[in-house]
Amino acid sequence: MKITVGASTFTATLYDHPAATAFRALLPLNLDMTELNRNEKYVDLPRSLPTDAVHPGTIQAGDLLLWGSSTLVLFYKTFSTPYSYTRLGRVDDPAGLANALGGGNVRVTFEPE
Repeated sequence: MKITVGASTFTATLYDHPAATAFRALLPLNLDMTELNRNEKYVDLPRSLPTDAVHPGTIQAGDLLLWGSSTLVLFYKTFSTPYSYTRLGRVDDPAGLANALGGGNVRVTFEPE
């Protein structure tokens, strides 16, 4: 999958399970993502996806996760979390992701590669 933020493009690998397959079926998506906690961008998807939430303990920069059944979250910093998420995929090389996403709300394009 390809993720584009402004002039920056990143590749990401989606996992092989029902939630990621359902997300892939929604692509391409142009989403206005909202800043939260200076470590993530999130947006509500147009429909709910299957869930298989786990408590990851630590979020890694580049994680693409689903919170609840319809909130897509793209993390750009590594930190500990008490929350549970369904794993959708991961940015292959998150170097530069934090810079590209910036500190405010941003438009992000997700598309198949």
